[in-house]
Amino acid sequence: MPEVVVLLSGGLDSYTAAAILKNDGYRLNALSVRYGQRHVRELDAARGVAAALGVQRHLELSVDLSRIGGSALTSNIDVPKDRAIDDRIPVTYVPARNTVLLSLALAWAEALGITDIGIGANARDYSGYPDCRPEYMQAFEAMANLATKAGVEGARFLIHAPLMQMGKAEIIRRGLSLGLDYSLTHSCYDPLENGQPCGRCDSCVLRAKGFAEAGVEDPIGRS
Repeated sequence: MPEVVVLLSGGLDSYTAAAILKNDGYRLNALSVRYGQRHVRELDAARGVAAALGVQRHLELSVDLSRIGGSALTSNIDVPKDRAIDDRIPVTYVPARNTVLLSLALAWAEALGITDIGIGANARDYSGYPDCRPEYMQAFEAMANLATKAGVEGARFLIHAPLMQMGKAEIIRRGLSLGLDYSLTHSCYDPLENGQPCGRCDSCVLRAKGFAEAGVEDPIGRS
């Protein structure tokens, strides 16, 4: 059975992407990263999601991007609420986050002798992040094959982003068709003190829109 290293944040998208890859016949190796995010509760969700998926390995790493700053998710900047989501890159963008995370996934994959890497990136219902676009994934894949011993010796790394062209409602319907339990997930950028979603940040708004359009109730309620 082929294996894949998949980035697993504990959010709805990464859970669904991992489940699709599992359904496609891959054995899952999950990587979750504590990168200084204010919504660190997602790592607890990632553990629950990993268990539900029956991953072969679950590696957690720490890379403190809060020391770099530049984002409402990693520094003392207010997370925007109730904004009109458009094509402008929001302050919740974390500088080079997907490049950092995919590089860690690439390193682990190469060490394990795996050439497939999965990510839940989406270019339709998202907040305008430049590192969620298909051309970025293609560029990273090309770099992976140039910058690694395995690539130079003839291996071919592939980046799998099965949600790339899906809308949020389509993602949710696909996950439900695979039997996913979305009550395990956490999406909110700025959760309340009790851990509940704020219901007003971009991530909460997009999640709510997706469930509404899918015609099903969000099992975690407010978001």
